[in-house]
Amino acid sequence: MHKSLSSFPAIDNTAAPNPPPFFAQNLLRRPLPTNAAWQNFVLKKGNQPEYFHPYLVQSENGALTVCYPARVVHPAFIFQAFVANLSISCAPSGAHTLTSFDDLSLTLELPGPLRVPLVRGSPYITCIVEGGDLKFSTIHAVLNVSSSNDSTKHKIQFNNGQTWLVYSSALLKLNSDLSVSGSFQGVLRLALLSDKFDQVTDEKEQILDRFSTCYPISAQVDLAAPFRICYKWEKKGWGDLLMLSHSVHRHIMTVPADDSVIPEFIYRSMDGDLVGIVGDSWVLEETHIPINWHSIEGFESRKGKKAVVSALEHDVADLNPIGTTSTYFYGKAIARAARLALIAEEANCHSLIPRIREFLEQSITPWLDGTFVGNGFVYDKKWGGLISKNGAQDSGADFGLGVYNDHHYHFGYFCYAIAVLAKLDQNWARSFKPQVYSIVKDFMTVNPEEGVLYTRLRNFDLWKLHSWAGGLTEFADGRNQESTSEALNAYYSAALLGLVYEDTNLIGIGSTLAALEMRSAVAWWHVPLNSTVYESEFVQENRIMGVLWANKRDSGLWFAPAEWRECRLGIQLLPILPITELLFADVGFVKQLVEWTVPALSREGVGEGWKGFVYALESMYDKDSALQKVKALKGYDDGNSLTNLLWWIYTRGNKHTRPVVPGDCLPVPVQADRHCDLYNLLLSFKESTQLELQRLAAEIQELKKYCQFPAQ
Repeated sequence: MHKSLSSFPAIDNTAAPNPPPFFAQNLLRRPLPTNAAWQNFVLKKGNQPEYFHPYLVQSENGALTVCYPARVVHPAFIFQAFVANLSISCAPSGAHTLTSFDDLSLTLELPGPLRVPLVRGSPYITCIVEGGDLKFSTIHAVLNVSSSNDSTKHKIQFNNGQTWLVYSSALLKLNSDLSVSGSFQGVLRLALLSDKFDQVTDEKEQILDRFSTCYPISAQVDLAAPFRICYKWEKKGWGDLLMLSHSVHRHIMTVPADDSVIPEFIYRSMDGDLVGIVGDSWVLEETHIPINWHSIEGFESRKGKKAVVSALEHDVADLNPIGTTSTYFYGKAIARAARLALIAEEANCHSLIPRIREFLEQSITPWLDGTFVGNGFVYDKKWGGLISKNGAQDSGADFGLGVYNDHHYHFGYFCYAIAVLAKLDQNWARSFKPQVYSIVKDFMTVNPEEGVLYTRLRNFDLWKLHSWAGGLTEFADGRNQESTSEALNAYYSAALLGLVYEDTNLIGIGSTLAALEMRSAVAWWHVPLNSTVYESEFVQENRIMGVLWANKRDSGLWFAPAEWRECRLGIQLLPILPITELLFADVGFVKQLVEWTVPALSREGVGEGWKGFVYALESMYDKDSALQKVKALKGYDDGNSLTNLLWWIYTRGNKHTRPVVPGDCLPVPVQADRHCDLYNLLLSFKESTQLELQRLAAEIQELKKYCQFPAQ
């Protein structure tokens, strides 16, 4: 489908399915999304529901079915059940075609034809009827249908306690059994007015009436300026556009002067309350975060640095050839070694760096020049993406890399190690720049029109503002992601590559997505005792998420049961990096999380590596206790080391003892002109330089205690 201009050889990916017939022909000329929020519509039969907040939407047998789902709450999970509340069709059967898609929407064409622009966060479902025999149906008993005098507004009451509104751009003769008399062509808008959990109010109905005549058909997201995200909807009809926002939107939204928020207009969702916003464009201003190679405050004492250097010498001496061909575990291994190099820099132990640099070069180069034995990177012409040789032949190999599972996890580790090696060896960096950019662009391409290789932001969801990891696999509950910390590592590492290659665009996009991923992790993966996002039954039993789905919250993990709490903590923490300081900045929550996890450590067979992650967080409020436990460990996670754990513990400064406002894990926003890419880049460099100078001054003061300087 796509000619290979990649730096890696093209391959026929037999593990992944062919792009299905649901895609319109014009869409097949570019790389296709492999992890979109609507991916179920183009997998297998295309009939699994997808979640378009606040509705679950299904397309099957020529009909579009809309559900405003009830929330099922259990101490171990929360999910929303799909029920066929209201269906619409213009033909007795047939499949849909996906005719267009963008960052926040897609358009389905059903037989009839019936065109449906599905826009995420719309309180209405819009259907453009262009022909056919219009029909409505439901699985519920219809209690009442009432219509306006001009038959352009219809109120339908079901026996399940729900009341729906149907607006029509022309006369619609809707009977009490939902049959339609005569023909209809025009625009229909469906919206839930109330259900048994949310009683009808005159005010809500008036709001729906007022904004029913303006509908969105597509949208775009502009990421041109760092830490600034702009939504822009294309609309039709007349009047103002009404959309719904989730809590992360509202936390970073720049509200216009006329105050467009309608706080009383609320729909519930899997992600908390959705609140009405009037306007066809939004500006989201994310907080500036520093992208640092080293810890924010440096070593707190000479004693701590000495302990780290001792561990570092041992870990560097133990660097041996990596004994796996798995892209995931190999990536973790080289990233672990890269951490040793940066810790050596921070500890001024430069004599060890050449050995680490040699190890990284010998370990990474074969993946880039095609000489790695047993695996390697190849370009998939079928879907347009970078995969592994093994993944191209076996859908289960490399954790499903060939079917586009976990791309940002695997390539994120490679990007981190590559960034460190490129920092240490500029000649190597220049020699392999094309291959390096092929890796990072697989999951970080922003403007696919500039090339034909990769889809736009393969994993990152620009409406939810975090990543998905599921790939080309159909799931009843939609997309999912387990480890937000590994997603964060991917975008952080991309920004580090931007620093090495002096690529302001890559720095800006990487740091912006990292900041958004962190904010979403705190909002939806972290579960503090005072959480209002989730019900008390779930909050009482959970401090952190297992797997987060589009339509479900699960305490279980892909690789472990919910009772293995140390695994749940660890998979949302690893790898431990300088940016982890921002992800877990709320020490009050950290203490809750550790205390919730510790009882699980008494279980027989708990891995030493998982214990290390628990103790790392414990060190944020009880350093002495955590230090003794870390020193007693007999092993470490394959992406971690004693050096890294000690570095973490001995770089916890006083700022880590003060509580952070829950949900506000990031620093104070930069008060500056965010439209200027250069300003943000220089600001990042300035902050990094200031930190380095502060660290150097502290080290000089420490040395003065032990050295006698001659009189001037």
